[in-house]
Amino acid sequence: MDQLTEIVREINSILWGPWCLIPILVGTGIFFTFKTRFVQVRHFALAIKHVFGGFSLRGEKAGQHGMTSFQSLATAIAAQVGTGNLAGVATAMAMGGPGAIFWMWVAAFFGMATIFAEAVLAQIYRTRDGQGNITGGPSYYISKGLGFKPLATLFSFLLIIALGFIGNMVQANSITTAFASAFSIPNWVSAIFIIFLAGFIFIGGIKRIASFAEKMVPFMAGVYVLGSLYIVLSCYDMIIPSLKAIIIGAFNPEAATGGVIGASIKEAIRYGVARGLFSNEAGMGSTPHAHAVARVRHPAEQGLAAIVGLFIDTFIVLTATAIVIMVTNSLDGTATGIVLTQNAFVKGMGPAGAGFVAICLFFAAFTTIIGWYFFAAQNFKYLFGYRNLNLFSIMVLCFLLMGSFLQVNLVWELADLFNGLMVIPNILAVIGLYRLVARAVSDFDDKFLEGKRPLFGPSEKLTNRFANLQAVVRRAIAKQQVKEKNALDDE
Repeated sequence: MDQLTEIVREINSILWGPWCLIPILVGTGIFFTFKTRFVQVRHFALAIKHVFGGFSLRGEKAGQHGMTSFQSLATAIAAQVGTGNLAGVATAMAMGGPGAIFWMWVAAFFGMATIFAEAVLAQIYRTRDGQGNITGGPSYYISKGLGFKPLATLFSFLLIIALGFIGNMVQANSITTAFASAFSIPNWVSAIFIIFLAGFIFIGGIKRIASFAEKMVPFMAGVYVLGSLYIVLSCYDMIIPSLKAIIIGAFNPEAATGGVIGASIKEAIRYGVARGLFSNEAGMGSTPHAHAVARVRHPAEQGLAAIVGLFIDTFIVLTATAIVIMVTNSLDGTATGIVLTQNAFVKGMGPAGAGFVAICLFFAAFTTIIGWYFFAAQNFKYLFGYRNLNLFSIMVLCFLLMGSFLQVNLVWELADLFNGLMVIPNILAVIGLYRLVARAVSDFDDKFLEGKRPLFGPSEKLTNRFANLQAVVRRAIAKQQVKEKNALDDE
C-alpha cells in the first residue's frame, strides 16, 4: 500500500506541478477575469443581492423543472464545503507551510471568473433527459458546444470515478477518522450510519437532495464559522502575526515556520492550489451540474451565484480553519489533516474542541457526499440513462464503506489524481467556448441590467434551443469582428 501511495504521489507531483495543472487553472482564471472584465469584482455586490435577496430555508420543491437558484447554489456549496475546508487545508499547511493559504486565495480569486464561466455555459447548454427532467453540466457543453462527444464521454467517466467513488471515499474517511479520534467510535459504526443516511437521501432524488441542501448548508457553515470566530477573537493578539506568516510563507516557507515544516515555494504553491481546487472546485467541472438546473432569468445570474459559492467556500469557511490553526500556534510539523484541525480547536476551545470539529466535519463531509452523488448521478444518466441507476447508488455506498477503512494518505493522493484528470476536458471546453461566455456577460450588462430584452432570455426558454441560440451568437460575434477589422483598416 505504501508503494502504491508513493507511485500516485509521484504522478501527482507532475500533474499538479508548475508545468501542468497549476498554470492551466490559474491561467484560465486570469483569462476569464479579463474576458469578463473582472466580473467577480464588478458584480460582487449584485451577486450577494441575487443570492440572499430572496433567501429562504423553505424554497419551492425541486422537480422536473429544476431547482431555485438558492437550492442550486446550496447544492453546489454542499459539494464545495467538505473535508477540503477542514482537513484538506490542514494537510496543505502541514505539507506546504502557512504560505499555501496565500496561494489558495490567489487561485480562488481568479477561480471566481472560471466558475462563473462554467455556470453560464451549464445554463446555456442545459436540456431535458429521457424522463423530461432538466439536466446539464460539462458533458453537455462539451458535446453540444464543442461538438466533441468522445471528450464528453471521457469527462463523465472521470467525474463518476473522481467524485462518485474516490472523492466520496475521502469524505467517509475523514468522518470516521474524526469520530474515532474525538469520541472513540469504531470506524465500522460511523460507516454504517453514513451509508444508512446517505442511502435514504439518494432514494429521494433531486427533491430530497435540494431540500436537504438548502436547510443544512447555511446551518453547517454558520455554526462552524461562529465557532472559529470565537477562537480567533479569543486569540486576537495573534491575528496580525498569523496573517504576516501566511504572506511571508508564500515566498519563504522556512522563514514563516522557523524551518519546522521544511517546505519550499514549489510545495506551498502545489499544495495550496491542489487543496484549493479540491475545496472550491473551480475549473473541475463539478458544480456546473448544480447550476445547470437553477431557474433564473438570465444565465449570468447563476454565474454570479457561483461566484458567491466559491467566496463562501474559500474566503470564509476555508480561511476560518487556516486562521484558527495559525492563531493557536498548532502548526508544529507533526500533525496533519483532520488531526491538526482538531488540535487547533482543542487549544482554542478546550476538550470540547475535538468533538466540535468532528461534528462540523460530519455535516460538511456528509453534505459533500450528497452533492457529489448528485453530480455523479447526472453523468451516469448522461452515459447510461436511468437504467441501473439504483445499482450505481449501491456502488457509491460500497465505496463509502471502503473509504472508511483505507489509509488517509492514499485516499487523498488518489483524489488529487482523479480531480486533476477531470480538469483537462472541462477546461478545454470552457476555453473553447469563451466567446459565448463573453457574449453572455455583455448581454447581461448592456441589455438585461438596463431593462432591455436580452438575447439570453429566461433559462426555461433556452431549453432545446441551443443550436439556434449559438448561431445567433456566432453571427453577432462575426459582425463585431468585421466592425473591428474595418476600424483598423480605416486607421
